[in-house]
Amino acid sequence: MGPKTTKVYETLRARLAAGEYAPGDKFPSERTLVEELGIGRTALRQVLARLVSEGLLEVRGRSSYRVPGAVSVERPEGVEPWRIHGERDVYDNRWVKLQLWDVEPPGVKRFEHHVVRLHHVAVTAVIDDQDRVLMMWRYRFVPKQFGWELPGGIVDQGEDPADTALRETVEETGWRPKSLEHVVSYQPMVGMVDSPHEIFVGHGAEKVGEPTDLEEAGHIEWVPLADIPGLMARGELLGSGTLVALLHILAARRTQGLTTAQ
Repeated sequence: MGPKTTKVYETLRARLAAGEYAPGDKFPSERTLVEELGIGRTALRQVLARLVSEGLLEVRGRSSYRVPGAVSVERPEGVEPWRIHGERDVYDNRWVKLQLWDVEPPGVKRFEHHVVRLHHVAVTAVIDDQDRVLMMWRYRFVPKQFGWELPGGIVDQGEDPADTALRETVEETGWRPKSLEHVVSYQPMVGMVDSPHEIFVGHGAEKVGEPTDLEEAGHIEWVPLADIPGLMARGELLGSGTLVALLHILAARRTQGLTTAQ
């Protein structure tokens, strides 16, 4: 997020943390927030999506948000973090860094633990008005398998992940999303690998040319969302970013459907 978007995010997060809205309250509309905070609707939706991913807001229907109700489970107290006494590089190049960390879990003798550092990554699911998602059929030589993937790639040093999401989608597919919203950040292998993943959802796209990243492109196709459960069952969805993004979309649509039916 840029400076303006970050400031709006911090403002809204502070309001929620201060208890300005009670559990279950409806959050101000997008139109109200756009006028009050002087931010564009697309940027505001990135902020709201981040607050949703952090559990500070819930989506209730299209463009409608509420403060989550009370959570029954409390954060455990008295659980101590691991102590990190030091780290050293074993191998390092532009793609991967392997380290050994000197760690000490609570009540356990300290030992060295392998840590793999990979790049920061952005992945994008672009949906059109026919409920299709923009995907690539590719061969991955590590698992020796063909499968469907969403466009995505490495966030360059100092680059906004949203810019990466847009750039990689255009380079790999030739389609430019009309809008992008950030929906979740996660770590795919949190026990040993450090590789932050940012998931974006785009709505609508225009064809701006042919893919320029021929190594990444493969076969490009708009795949019906209705096919996703079947492709998942057949093991043809490759990569955690693809799975997380598509499961998020399916879960959000199910939630909206249940809300509408109530």
